[in-house]
Amino acid sequence: MKYDVIVIGGGAGGLMAAAAAAQSGKVLLIEKNHSLGKKLLLTGGGRCNLTTSYSTDTIIENIPCGGKFLHSALSKFDNEDIMDFFTSRGISLKEEDHGRIFPCTDSAETILSAFISELKKLKVNVILGDAVSEITTSSQRISGVKTAWGKKFFADKVILAAGGASFSATGSNGDGYRLLKALGHTVTPLYPGEVPITSSENFIKKATLQGLSLQDVTLSVLNKRGKSVAKHRLDLIFTHFGISGPCALRCSTFVQNLQKKENTSDVTVSLNSMPDYSAAELAESLNRRIYENPGKTLKSLIKKWLPERYGVFLIKICDLDEEAPVKSTTEPQRKKLIDTVLDFRFKVNGTLPLDKGFVTCGGVSLKEINPKTMESKLVPGLFVCGELLDISGYTGGYNLTAAFSTGHCAGTLNKD
Repeated sequence: MKYDVIVIGGGAGGLMAAAAAAQSGKVLLIEKNHSLGKKLLLTGGGRCNLTTSYSTDTIIENIPCGGKFLHSALSKFDNEDIMDFFTSRGISLKEEDHGRIFPCTDSAETILSAFISELKKLKVNVILGDAVSEITTSSQRISGVKTAWGKKFFADKVILAAGGASFSATGSNGDGYRLLKALGHTVTPLYPGEVPITSSENFIKKATLQGLSLQDVTLSVLNKRGKSVAKHRLDLIFTHFGISGPCALRCSTFVQNLQKKENTSDVTVSLNSMPDYSAAELAESLNRRIYENPGKTLKSLIKKWLPERYGVFLIKICDLDEEAPVKSTTEPQRKKLIDTVLDFRFKVNGTLPLDKGFVTCGGVSLKEINPKTMESKLVPGLFVCGELLDISGYTGGYNLTAAFSTGHCAGTLNKD
């Protein structure tokens, strides 16, 4: 059977591509899972952080790998257009901290249902439970696809939106990269992005801080010279294997890059748990508390600054007695404690594997894709969008924005 467009993959990019392409042509969407949007349902903790309210420039800044490639796609379909796409289909949206946009239902099912309704309305033919085994060509142009079930479908234009290699249980197991390589495309090395960081420090092994969350802290990744190569201010959580939370996720790629660059297994990170204060301001605050409450213990005073569990931990690693009257501490001891509050350094040794990453870093070389159309420069009629591209951003709606924008770009321009 001949179609105008065949879309491979029913994730965020593929769904948007199919919806856009079906505005002007006959579309087939093939998804190897038995349902659409499995990975989409996991985004934003199941709530679907579908985009951000920030400007295009800020969006690109928050997509450190390949962000500039998106200038053209975002000029045609940006975050405002993404929001309009859903609100015009009856979905109410809301903005939360850091510009994050969610459906008011707090459910990714709402977003997926909107896509499914749109595809039905536009009469997109959807095949579930069958994987594309080959993208076929004729005279060096796209001619169609073959599936694992032995079926053949024909089209002059194919949009490959098969997803990356993270969360493989959702079907994103890297099949798209194999299809791209078979057509002569270069796929850059894959590694996890936005992934928890691991550590073998004793306090991690002993679960001293496991489950403790710190809000609005700064985490810095330091090179061998002690210079910060990355710094992010968000929330952080200690786990049984290391650290997680938005702050750690954003630093994870820099940890991996530094390991490779410096050929080392251990990388030093610095945690500032009170980034709004200088050492002098904290010293003044502590001295004032000592003057006003000379009999108070260190533990009772520091918990005014920090969660008690973390405060006690810092007191102990400074070799101080948490129950000692604060008036008995010396100025050098107080300075050491303040310095540790503002600069607690520990070693990390990597990240969880690719399958645990929120995004896949690496992908098809952007040099081989036309940024204005998402069409392959090597194989006419082949379009690539979403996580298969060598584009990766921070959490906060940036990766879905990239997927929706590139998907729409590929689909819209996939018409005669």
